[in-house]
Amino acid sequence: MASVTAISWNEKAMDYKTLLTQVQRTIDSLEIPGDPRGTITRISETIVRNFRDQLGITGGRLYELGDEGYELVARFGKSNKEPLGIQVPLEYRPIELVRENGIVVMDPSDPGFDPVLEKKLGANRFAAITVGDEGHILSFNVSRESSRDDILFSLNLIRYSINQKLRAQRYESIIAEAQRIQQSILPQRIPPFEGYEMHARSVSAEVVSGDFYDFIPISNNVLGVAIADASGHGLPAALMARDIYVGLRMGTGRDFKIIRTLEKLNQIIHRGRLTTKFVSLFYGELESGGVLIYSNAGHNPPFIVKRNRIELLRSGGTVLGPTPDATYTRGYVRMEAGDILCLYTDGVVEARDTKGMEFGLERLERVIRANRQKSTQEIVQAVFQRLDRWSKMVEDDRTLVAVKATASS
Repeated sequence: MASVTAISWNEKAMDYKTLLTQVQRTIDSLEIPGDPRGTITRISETIVRNFRDQLGITGGRLYELGDEGYELVARFGKSNKEPLGIQVPLEYRPIELVRENGIVVMDPSDPGFDPVLEKKLGANRFAAITVGDEGHILSFNVSRESSRDDILFSLNLIRYSINQKLRAQRYESIIAEAQRIQQSILPQRIPPFEGYEMHARSVSAEVVSGDFYDFIPISNNVLGVAIADASGHGLPAALMARDIYVGLRMGTGRDFKIIRTLEKLNQIIHRGRLTTKFVSLFYGELESGGVLIYSNAGHNPPFIVKRNRIELLRSGGTVLGPTPDATYTRGYVRMEAGDILCLYTDGVVEARDTKGMEFGLERLERVIRANRQKSTQEIVQAVFQRLDRWSKMVEDDRTLVAVKATASS
């Protein structure tokens, strides 16, 4: 029975490292299609064309897994003009071995080798690798004189190079999707609301964020204001932020009361299958007369900077997700002309300096109070400038929303 021969890398180490570097540089310079089949074929063609002497490979074929086995879908290099569409059954012993081991070399004398089939396919030996996953198999034309170890050396190098590129493409695709989600849920513009001025900014610790804020027009006289923070970072947190966005929009669109909306969101997140299942959320509805009715689901307490004091907005309940039957209460506050409502995520107050000291809530309050005569855009800018001086590294997503009452009720 054929088996994968172990390679002694001592003799090949320098050759492998140098050749691998050359191959990867060549691949990085390519314009490569985004689909796996196109990527694998393009890389294989380039490797055979540029490194045939070093690798001892002159051509090959790409097979794709289908309902009845592996179908021949592409050829490259010097290869027989066998028609595409030939099916190779899963029970064919070389196919079984390459799926088990990821790489295999078989000679005509090995058990299970079918000379008739291989001749039809244009091969004198079965030298193949799986790439990406078991969905694709690459089979190569190799020299009769090459030793099994030399062939395995070449196949390992090719397999590593192709898999690296496929993983990079998969990662880039995930990132692109996460960015698309992020861009779709953050407000493209802040809706005008008479009697108030508003501004917001969000900075991600990674390419995408689990932070979320929104301004939701309920009616001519009511504006919804929300801020949320999904635990974790990256795509799972971004997906959870999207669920909050959709849930809030659906709840307000159906005229659900604030408490009912939070309870429904909590149940949705609790039933979700994402690893991120903890979301803090503050949601309030601001009336044109200055009244703010809100509920705080475990979020860092927003605050209102008034002329002579600061009022924290704590009424609500626990974070969304862990407890399916959580209940919430409403809070009530009135904003007067000049009052500033500040909503923020923990990445703002927990930003650390080089000594490990947190930025803190009191420092945030002082910055906003010191700039309270300025526009909300200038206030937000002042906070982030202070944060940048305090902590050069963004370790957690940072979001800040400022709402300023410009007229008395």
